[in-house]
Amino acid sequence: MDPRILDRLRCPVCGDPLAEATAGTARALRCPRRHSFDIARQGYVNLLAGRAPHVGDSAEMVAARADFLAAGHYAPVATALADAARRVLHRPAPVTPAPAGRPGGAGPGCPLVADAGAGTGWYLAAVLAALPDAVGLALDVAKPALRRAARAHPRAAAALADTWQRLPLADGSTTVLLNVFAPRNGAEFRRVLDPAGALLVVTPAEEHLAELVGPLDLLRVDPAKADRVAGSLGGHFTEESSAVHRARLALTRTEVATLVGMGPSAWHTDPARLAERIAALPEPATVTLAVRLGVHRPYAAS
Repeated sequence: MDPRILDRLRCPVCGDPLAEATAGTARALRCPRRHSFDIARQGYVNLLAGRAPHVGDSAEMVAARADFLAAGHYAPVATALADAARRVLHRPAPVTPAPAGRPGGAGPGCPLVADAGAGTGWYLAAVLAALPDAVGLALDVAKPALRRAARAHPRAAAALADTWQRLPLADGSTTVLLNVFAPRNGAEFRRVLDPAGALLVVTPAEEHLAELVGPLDLLRVDPAKADRVAGSLGGHFTEESSAVHRARLALTRTEVATLVGMGPSAWHTDPARLAERIAALPEPATVTLAVRLGVHRPYAAS
C-alpha cells in the first residue's frame, strides 16, 4: 500500500497507526497492539471492527453500475466533482468558528481524497485524474464494489469500512471527502477532514430520472432531500456553495435496465414487471440527469 495512504489509516479497534505485515503469501495491516486486518487478494483491506450490519450493494448491482458508468453517462457528475476538488485544493478555506467542543485538526502535506461510499471507485478515479499530486482511499461496505475500487486508479487504495461506524482514518487526515449518492455521518466526516478541506456531497435533484419514475414505478426523490442533507451535517459543517448539474441522456432500453439495476430501486422492483415496462419505453429514451453538488466546509476550531 502507498505509504502516503497507509500513514493516514488508523486501527478501527484502538485508533493506533497501522503498518503492513507479510507472512508467507498473506498480507495484512497491523497496529502496535497486534490488531490485524487482512488484505484480500483483490487488493482491498478489511478495516471493519466486528461485523458490518449490512453487506451493501449486491454483485449484480455493482456490475450494473460499473457498466453504466464506464459508458460515460454520468461523466458530468465526475467533471463537476473534479472541478470542485481542484477549487478546494487551490483556494484557502474560509474561517468558520466551530460550535463549542468541536476540535480542529491538522492534515499532512500530500492531499488525500477519501470517498465514503465509493462503490467501484469511479468518481474517486476521476477526481484523482484531475489532481496529480493527490492520493485516494475508497471506503465501502460492499466487497464486490471494493474488488473494483482497489484497482480503479494507481494512486488509490480501498478499504472495507462502514460509514455509520468510526472511519479508519486519523483526525484531520483528509483534504477532500467525497460522498456520492451515499449515507452521511456528519460527526465522523468532520473528524477526519482537515479544517482547510471540504466535503463534496452529491445527491439526486428532484427531477433526476423523472421520465422513468412514473413509467417504471421507481422510487421518487424525496422533495425534502436538501433539508435532510443539511440535518445530517448540522453542527459539523457549513455549506459554502450548492449547484444543480443537469444533462440529457439518450438511453437504449438495455441501458435503462442497467441504470435501474444499479440504484436503490433495484431492491424494490419485480424483475419481470420491470422488464415489461422497460420494453414499452421509446428507444432511445430521453432521461434527465439532475444532481445537486454541495461543497461543505468543516467548522474550524475557535
